[in-house]
Amino acid sequence: MEKTEIIRHSTAHVMALAVKELFKEVKFAIGPSIENGFYYDFDIPKTFSPQDLPKIEKRMKEIIKRNLKFEKKEISKAETKKIFKDQSYKLELIKDLDKITTYTLGNFTDLCKGPHVKSTKEINLDAFKLIKISGAYWKGDEKNKMLQRIYGVAFETKKELENYLKQQEEAEKRDHRKLGKELDLFVFSDLVGPGLPMFTPKGVIIIDELKKHIEQICMKYGFEKVLTPHLAKIKLYELSGHAKKFNEELFRVSSERGHEMVIRPVLCPHQTQIYASRPRSYRDLPIRYMETEKQYRAEKPGEVGGLNRVYSITIEDGHVFCKIDQMKQEIKNLVKIVKDFYRPLGMWGKHRVSLSVRDYKHPEKYIGDSKDWDTCEKMLKQISDEMNLKAEKMEGEAALYGPKLDFMFRDAFGKEIQIPTIQLDFATPKRFELSYVDKNGQNINPVMIHRAILGSYERFLALLIEHFAGEFPVWLAPVQVQIIPISKKFNKYGEKIIKQLKELDIRAELNDNDETLGKKIRNGELQKIPYLLIVGEKEEKDNSVSVRDRKKGDLGPIKVNKFIEKIKKETEERK
Repeated sequence: MEKTEIIRHSTAHVMALAVKELFKEVKFAIGPSIENGFYYDFDIPKTFSPQDLPKIEKRMKEIIKRNLKFEKKEISKAETKKIFKDQSYKLELIKDLDKITTYTLGNFTDLCKGPHVKSTKEINLDAFKLIKISGAYWKGDEKNKMLQRIYGVAFETKKELENYLKQQEEAEKRDHRKLGKELDLFVFSDLVGPGLPMFTPKGVIIIDELKKHIEQICMKYGFEKVLTPHLAKIKLYELSGHAKKFNEELFRVSSERGHEMVIRPVLCPHQTQIYASRPRSYRDLPIRYMETEKQYRAEKPGEVGGLNRVYSITIEDGHVFCKIDQMKQEIKNLVKIVKDFYRPLGMWGKHRVSLSVRDYKHPEKYIGDSKDWDTCEKMLKQISDEMNLKAEKMEGEAALYGPKLDFMFRDAFGKEIQIPTIQLDFATPKRFELSYVDKNGQNINPVMIHRAILGSYERFLALLIEHFAGEFPVWLAPVQVQIIPISKKFNKYGEKIIKQLKELDIRAELNDNDETLGKKIRNGELQKIPYLLIVGEKEEKDNSVSVRDRKKGDLGPIKVNKFIEKIKKETEERK
């Protein structure tokens, strides 16, 4: 364990001791270190409030100044039960332990394997902070009691803490839930239900532009669009293996007329049935399908939030059915598609690649023949080397049916997330008895390559909102141009320009509200519109507009036709 992680784990124990000293009748659950900090879960009659955090933090600093030692002890199960006789959560944890160690800090003893700092003086008084309170089910199971969780962050130096807090302040400004509401991109309704986002006209524009972008790229590489239903018989997913894998996440649908169906958790099994709909020859391969449609997962209610975790997921999905000797080139093409998609977004080059392989110690977790797995893993390594992907081998991260290349990006919060993925699959075609006739008249199973470039539109939109802080590039912006007449007198001229722009598919609107010019400009800036065009007497006379660029500020007067050339070029080049 690294030094910083040890400090964070130790600070969690200091917080637990502070809570014990400040409040009565506390039952302690768990308090691990996490990325950037720590948390501890408490069962306590009092409901913590934000006002309690400074009090707890103050007591923590007092404890640290006492220079208390962390005292480790190995004890028997019988002795442990005596020590924790009033701590039901600790007693429950003991049941699964063979070797038991405790750490004592002052008068607080915790069930813990460590390690910890030697004494509290090693924790920097100015390098930690308690940041929030939340609810957490015991062991993450909603059937268990809801506990109160206090989160904190901790670092080795004060400067690291300050940098982190500054980054978080910026991240809060970029929060997709906040900006999504301010920019009118998506909404939720209690009547519709949580985890079921609805996209407004402006939100749909962004999704449609992304869809056009990815489809144009994929079509260059031979992909064709298909469309499949949201329902299927459970047998489809039993054959694919998804019924077992997603058993608790399946939405089941029935009717008074005897229908028993499942709302699909994935799209790929449907696409296998398009392939299976007629005989295939080696001359037909490769066959490349792509589809943008909904899939559904019954996520745990406590995990649903914003666009990152939803029940209704709009997936950009695609599959290639090919021969083994075509597989390598198809994967290389998919890597090129990923590159072509992310480059205009300014995200290519700010990523790393993971070569996700089996957990070799537990082959029972996967489907398919081990020889097929060997072939796939070796080929992905070759592709990584030949395309200079520098893919890092990650054991145990493979999909159910095969190894994969995962592309990892960092979001505005600094958290690493996996979006594009290219997955090899020998198992699914065999399960569904998919085949093609080779040159010798033999029936052969094709290879199936699963690919997702942007993943789900919900999650990707959340990422983009935060990545651009709502300031979408011109080609993605829901409103690209807003015309602002300096007074009502020039509304007709503004309408004339709007007509010109819309005829050329430039997304424009007229702000003819009865407000001051300054307020109109301010509102346009708050909506993060790329271009505000101010029009008055001089502009009408010269057939021009006074351009205000979101990034560069006032650009001065430009002829209308010149401005149109400029914005059309920006849109077409997807800068």
